Amino acid sequence: MTADFLVIGAGVAGLSFALRAAKHGSVIVLTKGDAYESNTAWAQGGIASVLSPDERDAGDTEELHVADTLDAGAGLCKEEAVRTIVGEGAAAIEDLVDYGVSFDQENGHFELGKEGGHSHRRILHTRDTTGREIAQALIETARKTPNLTLLEDHFVIDLITTAKLGAAVDDRVIGAYVLETKTNEVKVFRSDRVVLAAGGCGKVYLYTTNPDSATGDGVALGWRAGASIANMEFIQFHPTCFYNPGATGPEARSFLVSEAVRGEGGILINSKGEDFTKKIDPRGSLAPRDIVARAIDREIKRTGASCVYLDVTHKPKGFMKERFPYIYQTLLRFGLDCETQPIPVVPAAHYMCGGILTDVNGKTSLRGLYAVGEVGCTGLHGANRLASNSLLEGNVVARRALEEMMRMHPPGKPVPETPPVPEWSHGDTAEPDELVVIYHNWDEIRRLMWDYVSIVRTDNRLRRATARLRNLKKEVREFYWGHRVNADILELRNLVAVAGLIVECATRRKESRGLHYTLDHPNTDERLCTDTVIRKF
Repeated sequence: MTADFLVIGAGVAGLSFALRAAKHGSVIVLTKGDAYESNTAWAQGGIASVLSPDERDAGDTEELHVADTLDAGAGLCKEEAVRTIVGEGAAAIEDLVDYGVSFDQENGHFELGKEGGHSHRRILHTRDTTGREIAQALIETARKTPNLTLLEDHFVIDLITTAKLGAAVDDRVIGAYVLETKTNEVKVFRSDRVVLAAGGCGKVYLYTTNPDSATGDGVALGWRAGASIANMEFIQFHPTCFYNPGATGPEARSFLVSEAVRGEGGILINSKGEDFTKKIDPRGSLAPRDIVARAIDREIKRTGASCVYLDVTHKPKGFMKERFPYIYQTLLRFGLDCETQPIPVVPAAHYMCGGILTDVNGKTSLRGLYAVGEVGCTGLHGANRLASNSLLEGNVVARRALEEMMRMHPPGKPVPETPPVPEWSHGDTAEPDELVVIYHNWDEIRRLMWDYVSIVRTDNRLRRATARLRNLKKEVREFYWGHRVNADILELRNLVAVAGLIVECATRRKESRGLHYTLDHPNTDERLCTDTVIRKF
């Protein structure tokens, strides 16, 4: 199958790109499962932007949004990228509204929320299901857009590059091998313009707020293709994941209680009712996420408790039901009335601040390959993402990526001749009959990452993680080459690759900065104020 543009991922970044690109050529969008199974659709809080003077919080400016982003990023943000993306925020909101997103309003104006690290109210939202609203609007628009084909249940195995086909020069991406998971058939998709928008890697950790689909596929694809990877040590842990140890099912185990709850007055307390975060940072519960997550981790370890609590019982009765209906009703289903009982919470893996190294236009080090959204590392987030900047980045960089493509190599422009792409060959391999091995390795990866490479790290823990991952990589490699591929094998292959990238980056950074905190190097070293960049070859 051939297309002018091949997009891998159907969240806000992938679909924002695809909808614009369809005006210039044929577009195929691939997603490995259901289109709604994305980090975008699971986002609760909202999208940050400083709007026109009559729509913004009194005293707020783009310059303040830039300053808040730079402060949260702990010295590693690229200021030019921050200014560009923040400066184009209002246009991103207009785009989403045009696609049918309905943000909450009050008295004819957008109702703005506040979250950790923000100095003003600037978060547009649709109650507490903003991501779902955005995903629905984009998916519905995509399904009726001419020139755009959205294919669900299509799992990309690997990108195809000219180097892999034996070309001596001009290494570039020219397509992908893709597994149709319902038929187990492998197809070749041919395109000279490939956009990776496959989201994050939360499932590499035992506890995460991400959906099961977040297995780091995009980063693993880019890595194996030869793109540069940066800053994978900076994995953001959301401070408030609902602690419900006896529950079953993915929603019960990884239910996020939005940071917007703290923005509206929720306070983190310990079992004695003490606001312990004030001892760590004067901003208390509304400090940036890295600070709050470490404060919770420290409090749990200090007291031996299983969790801390998010208290909203001081809010007027009915407030949570009206402002956060999804959170309120979900907690109620699990037997907790948050208007009368504090919510038990723990940190959980949430967002990947590193990824495939790109410029502010999503351009990677591999010709023809662009990365947009969480999978890309533009320099906006630095060492710690400011809340609600991610949906903003996905939309803005998607638009800029298309503009860059249309300048550099638009559809119709001649490209160098490429070697023929061979069909996929399963070879003489057996069906995977030892699924227990896959599940065991999956569980081991997630547990070792949680134990050794989570909120607080040490050199010894990282060495242990490196040694155990080395053996797991060998096992996974043998399993991949020795069995017919399926979705479980592909996810495991991607998970172990991304886990290795996180550990390697963390091992290289001999300081504590933002989301990377190590007891062996507890201070920030300004000599190390630079990206951690690695490349396969």
